[in-house]
Amino acid sequence: MRPGSTHGSAHRRRSFGLRLAPSSAGHAARIERRWRVPTLVAQLATIPAFYLDMLHESVTWPAVAAYLAAALMLAAALVHTARATGHAASHLRANWLDLLLVLGLLASALAPPSQASDWTLLMRLVVAFLSLLRMVWCVQHLFTRGGVVYVAALAFVVLLMCGVGFWWLEPTTPTLADGIWLAFTTAATVGYGDTVPTTAASRIFAVFVVLLGFGVLTMATAAIATAWIETEERRIERELMHDIHQQMASLHAELAALRSELRAAVRLHAPTGETARQPPDHLPEAGHHRQGER
Repeated sequence: MRPGSTHGSAHRRRSFGLRLAPSSAGHAARIERRWRVPTLVAQLATIPAFYLDMLHESVTWPAVAAYLAAALMLAAALVHTARATGHAASHLRANWLDLLLVLGLLASALAPPSQASDWTLLMRLVVAFLSLLRMVWCVQHLFTRGGVVYVAALAFVVLLMCGVGFWWLEPTTPTLADGIWLAFTTAATVGYGDTVPTTAASRIFAVFVVLLGFGVLTMATAAIATAWIETEERRIERELMHDIHQQMASLHAELAALRSELRAAVRLHAPTGETARQPPDHLPEAGHHRQGER
């Protein structure tokens, strides 16, 4: 087994079919970063496409166009990055979830309306879930130390979008404020019961809102807790550095006092008429002879 192969296999197990370009391939990593926003926007467009298809009995061309655009965008990003790595086949195998998602988006664009078949609806639900996984993976670089602002902004945007979705899909939420309220109670799993999803489309939408709520609210809470912990850690680090500096200053003072005492002792015991030699500031290391001594 080659060194580092265990780490590589563990990384493959944790990737779940999505892998960044290797850091050693700087050009490929830059290409991948440039594709993040376009692919994310294309996948976000498939959310209203899913419900457009579900609410109409015939094919809706905006939904078909959104599915096709997302499939082509993901395929182009994957192929462009894979070619830049120099190991295209290996990169494609590592990103098998992207390949599966591209095929699913193409199937969603070409399949009949969801009302025509339960299997078609199930297939589009699976594709929507895979798209959600990839979108979360795409923005995971924002959830780093000090990323509280990004997480809070993401939570606000997700809540607003979910409110718009309920406002569009649910007849019992005639205003945007009602939709946002239903989105919040659903995401937080409060369940007051004053407003509930009543249609099939809004109930399916509520499932994804609950999943997003768990993820986004948990990340927001964790980011705030991490910020507090980091503040305490910085305070402890400052105290430790202050103590270290004080101890070093005390050590320097003791060394200076010992050097002064050594000079005084040399002057005191020097023979009469002989110039007392000053001790060197830095004692020679053991095993080294002074210049001129045989």
